[in-house]
Amino acid sequence: MRDKPTVAIVDDDDSVLDTTKDLLDSAGLSAATFHSAESFLQSEGICAIQCLIADMRMPGMTGLELHGRLAAASTPIPTVLITAYPDERERARALEAGVICFLAKPFNAEELLACIETALRGRDPA
Repeated sequence: MRDKPTVAIVDDDDSVLDTTKDLLDSAGLSAATFHSAESFLQSEGICAIQCLIADMRMPGMTGLELHGRLAAASTPIPTVLITAYPDERERARALEAGVICFLAKPFNAEELLACIETALRGRDPA
């Protein structure tokens, strides 16, 4: 039997981290939380992360910059970006960069879970 997929949540807002982690736990996923892109990059076990949920706007590195950094380092992780400031140009740029989904806060739980399912399906060997 396979282990539960691990999803990383990177957001500088504690309430978003807590509620998103609770949602993922209730959906049978394992969640790891980080307050910044930098703390995520410095963590052990990045290779075990199967999906990344990152805030678009955070102090320091943005979620899109984090996605780009991982891809440039040949350690791409399917990414869902979330933002409190939805902007169509940023959305288009993110999707062009290979982000799986771009969701506005507050996001719908079913929509987020569908994005994660798409990301995890993409990680499974064909």
